[in-house]
Amino acid sequence: MTWIFVALLALLAFLAICFLFKAPKGGREAVAAALMLGVAGYASQGRPSEAGAPKPASEAQNPEMGQFFVEARARLRGEGIPTTNHWVIISDGLARNGHYLDAAQLLRGAIEDDPKDSEAWVALGNVLVAHAEGVLTAPALYAYRRAGEADPKAPAPPFFLGLGMAQSGRLEEARKIWAGLLERAPKDADWRGPLEQQLQRLDAFVASQSPAPETDGSEGVNPPSMTRPR
Repeated sequence: MTWIFVALLALLAFLAICFLFKAPKGGREAVAAALMLGVAGYASQGRPSEAGAPKPASEAQNPEMGQFFVEARARLRGEGIPTTNHWVIISDGLARNGHYLDAAQLLRGAIEDDPKDSEAWVALGNVLVAHAEGVLTAPALYAYRRAGEADPKAPAPPFFLGLGMAQSGRLEEARKIWAGLLERAPKDADWRGPLEQQLQRLDAFVASQSPAPETDGSEGVNPPSMTRPR
């Protein structure tokens, strides 16, 4: 009898996600796979008669970078302006817990449903960078550029693209992108000050790498790291 309720619950969850929450077609396979994985896990290890013993989720990466990206994107969007994209909200929850591949799968479905969803493209680029532990991969670069094409006025695509380039050692490109963004930034934008600080840190790092009189090479300066726009 228990299995009937488990199967019914999984079916109802799938129908609710697909039709009530209007899951994008490209993301339905991921939803179905997640539900089937849960049912299979219960079938192999479930013991209804025994007390529960919660365990940490498997295959999760370090969530710190995911948390940074979610908070930074929210600040660039504007204080008090939460996203209305429910698939981005779900992917943000996954990213905050280090489940970057699951988040990317959902975002790919959202983008297939709406290729002009700039925020979904940015979120996809962020989770790809987080999954690569800070490396700006070719798919992440593509996602940021598509985000910029979808919404040329949004600050998030150039900010995160510049950040990824700076982290990957492409300093001149990063500075050019950030300088252009700063020129276009409204005077009262909350993220203008933090962006200026990032540019100053980048300039200081570049200056520190300029040829200088002989040194023992024992000192160095790290490239600009990820700091939250405040």
